[in-house]
Amino acid sequence: MEQTKIIDLKNISKSFDGEPVLKNINLYIRDKEFVTLLGPSGCGKTTTLRIIGGFEQPDEGDVFFLDERINDVPPYKRNVNTVFQRYALFPHLNVYENVAFGLRVAKVPNNVISKKVKETLALVNLKGFEKRAVSTLSGGQQQRVAIARALVNNPKVLLLDEPLAALDLKLRKDMQNELKALHERTGITFIYVTHDQEEALSMSDTIVVMADGRIQQIGTPTDIYNEPKNAFVADFIGESNILDGVMIDDFRAKFAGVEFKCLDSGFEKNEPVDVVVRPEDVDIVPADKGMLRGTVTGVTFKGVHWEIIVDIKGFKWMIQTTDYCAPDSVIGLYIEPDAIHVMKKSEYSGMFGDYSSYSEEFDELSVADPEEEEKNTEAEDE
Repeated sequence: MEQTKIIDLKNISKSFDGEPVLKNINLYIRDKEFVTLLGPSGCGKTTTLRIIGGFEQPDEGDVFFLDERINDVPPYKRNVNTVFQRYALFPHLNVYENVAFGLRVAKVPNNVISKKVKETLALVNLKGFEKRAVSTLSGGQQQRVAIARALVNNPKVLLLDEPLAALDLKLRKDMQNELKALHERTGITFIYVTHDQEEALSMSDTIVVMADGRIQQIGTPTDIYNEPKNAFVADFIGESNILDGVMIDDFRAKFAGVEFKCLDSGFEKNEPVDVVVRPEDVDIVPADKGMLRGTVTGVTFKGVHWEIIVDIKGFKWMIQTTDYCAPDSVIGLYIEPDAIHVMKKSEYSGMFGDYSSYSEEFDELSVADPEEEEKNTEAEDE
């Protein structure tokens, strides 16, 4: 049986100070679905969430909730609750009163409030925390109080705006599992915003990849990972080797100067394409047995596997393997037909794919990124 469309965004556009943030977005979300809006800072994902919640008005287009147009319905009248990145708990109220707040505003009787608050705290593993001051709680516990407060009103839709961004890595992983379990137990539709690809892949039923105010691809985590639509998606989700290629014929692609069998068809003869090969899908073989051969320029141990950078005709490939290769050794690469994924050329062609961009400067940029993300998210929020 097909699930009901609960949220439907039609031709949504939005600009801030003349700068387009969303460009004609069309997206529907089904009842009980866990949907993640995924993309880099400034791609429009938080603005999309805020339009669903009623905190922003679209310049163009319509927002439907169960087939009813809700553009002019204020946030507090929408059957939608939001968990923000900065929790926004009331410091002067204890855990119980923080969770009960919305019910008190709605003038729900005390005995019903008591039952609902206790049930909801148990749901987020905070049984017995009712009298605690929120200032004494850890980040993860505060996060759960914020989630409980959003869930206690039984919304049809829960919006989550980078809710795990402030937590450390181990706690993030734990909370990812808890949110997934919570979604399954409550049957509430979750719409989740993140720039963290691993978070999106591990939690979602459906991922909406966004860039530059547009939706680049919608699909299941496996679809998005295995069948990226363009170079942006391939680069943003997981690690990728993205090469310029030519589709010689159906099931035959040429890249890195060599013709390969592949599983793709439907392209023009000799059409220029982008080719993606995931680092874990390449087999390392002796140089004389390889379809391609190159020199190892970098070796990094990653715990489960080695990350090997190989220079092949000036293009730096990344390979993930459990086999160690010595720096400066010459190795062969063997690539099966199902490891090759061919994509149409797009505006993102040529922007990604070669690992020669590894440098100290990039390391410094990646260290500064969380702060930058924070600033950009704030700017996007305003």
